[in-house]
Order: sequence, then structure tokens, then C-alpha cells
Amino acid sequence: MNSNVENLPPHILRLVYKEISALAADPPEGIKIYPSEEDITELHTAIEGPEGTPFAGGIFRMRLVLGKDFPAVPPKGYFLTKIFHPNVGHKGEICVNVLKRDWKAELGLRHILLTIKCLLIHPNPESALNEEAGRLLLEDYAEYESRARLLTEIHAMGGTSGAPQDPNDGPQPKKHAGDPTKRAGPSAAAVPAVLGNGANGASTTSSNSNSSSSTNNVAGKKKADKKRALRRL
Repeated sequence: MNSNVENLPPHILRLVYKEISALAADPPEGIKIYPSEEDITELHTAIEGPEGTPFAGGIFRMRLVLGKDFPAVPPKGYFLTKIFHPNVGHKGEICVNVLKRDWKAELGLRHILLTIKCLLIHPNPESALNEEAGRLLLEDYAEYESRARLLTEIHAMGGTSGAPQDPNDGPQPKKHAGDPTKRAGPSAAAVPAVLGNGANGASTTSSNSNSSSSTNNVAGKKKADKKRALRRL
């Protein structure tokens, strides 16, 4: 979605920047704020699934988009994390009165975020964008809860929702997979040879030591024979 920074008057941009800075410094409980330095007309947030709901334990990423007529016209809200909820459409669009007929310019972004978090606690099946979720909420809550919980576990727990990055993700050092002769260090085939050379080296050293000892013994014997011969003279 295109930025509306150039379409908003400077005094509105200053007000938006001030409000987003305040939100980032003191966010509502259970909500994290991710302001963009490049485009303050699009605010990304992460909402913790409230306890006692099928969304508990999940982290739901969401964004608010401020249009060119803001604040006369309310922002548009979208869930980026897939969620099974009556008031969230299949493309993530959010249906809540504060983003429609109940909007007032003085309400501000904090009020919107708190209202959307409350929507996770108290869905409104009468204005359902997801008709199946709305029907199950009214007719078979256990099935609704099961479906909502399943999608929470799949999409809102771990992965892109804040879990530590897998060390195997991202760029990896280059290596020649499947060809051990091109890997760093001695190859598997070379290891026995190296060990063998070491053993041979040890044998050679031992042989050289024995040979040197024998030579020394012979030389000593010759010296003793010479001494005896001189005494006889």
C-alpha cells in the first residue's frame, strides 16, 4: 500500500508523529509498537492474545494504515497474522465500529488499539466478515473455540510471531555438499592414511633407534679390542 505522507498536511504529520512516539514510549498493556521512520502513516503492532480466549499465548501482528483524509476518516486495520475470528476477513481486514461509524478524530490511535484487543475477548458476530466463524460462535462455541485455537497454534505461536530465529535460517557458508574431497580439512579417506603414516613414522623411528644402538655397541667393542692389543705390545 502506498504511503500517504505526502498527502497529509504538515500539522497532521506532526500530530501523528507525536502520538506514535508516545505510544512507543508507553504502549498499552499487551501491545508492542513498531513505528516506521520512513512512513509514519503505516503503524505496525503486535497484540498478545488475551488469557481466557482461544487466542491466548499467540502474538498477532497487525497494522494500521492512515489514509490521506486522516483524521477526518478513520484508519484501516489489518491483521497480518492469520486468525479465525468473526470480525476479521480472509485478507486480514478488521471490522469494528471504531474504524467505521463510531470514529471521532479525538479518539486517537491508542483507543483503536485497545478496542481491537478487546475485540479478541468479545467478538461481535452481528457484524461478521468471517461468516463461518460468526455462525460457529453463535451455534457451536466449542467448535469455534477449537478452530480459533488451532489457527492460533499454527500461525501465532513461534515462527514469524517472535520466536528465536532458527540458526539454520538465512545465508549459509558455501560448501561442496556431497563431495568430501572438496571440504575443508582432511577427507574421510585421508584420515586412515594420515594415521597410517603416523604409525609407520613411529616404527621407522623405533627402527632407527635400534640401528643406532647396535652401531654404538660395535664401535665400543672395536675400541676395547684396540686397547687390549696395545697392552700386549
